[in-house]
Amino acid sequence: QVVLEESGGSSVQVGGSLKLSCAASGYTAGVNCVAWFRQGPGNEREGVAVIQKGWGYNAAYSDAVKGRFTIAQDNAENTYLHMNNLNPEDSAVYYCAASTFSWVDCRRLRTTDFGFWGQGTQVTVSA
Repeated sequence: QVVLEESGGSSVQVGGSLKLSCAASGYTAGVNCVAWFRQGPGNEREGVAVIQKGWGYNAAYSDAVKGRFTIAQDNAENTYLHMNNLNPEDSAVYYCAASTFSWVDCRRLRTTDFGFWGQGTQVTVSA
């Protein structure tokens, strides 16, 4: 079992920045990828960014956030999402997710490929 805990969600103004954190615990040895998803009101959950554990140069982003968000990880089972130039469309609950699947599968950012999920953290961007 893998337990994921997100933190860092907040309310910010348009153009602002936030850093989300995801702490993983439990049996993390089998985890290959960690990703961030988000779900806004009335919307389906969508993939934002994913990184291959231990291979920091393997990262992928959705078109909506490419160039503004950066996913990173440290050696202590923590994964981060650096979000810059935020706009109201970025408002959502952000979820951390972990997968044991291959990088080929992970980079597609499909919710069905991620078996472990955190509870989410709220990000609100206002004008």
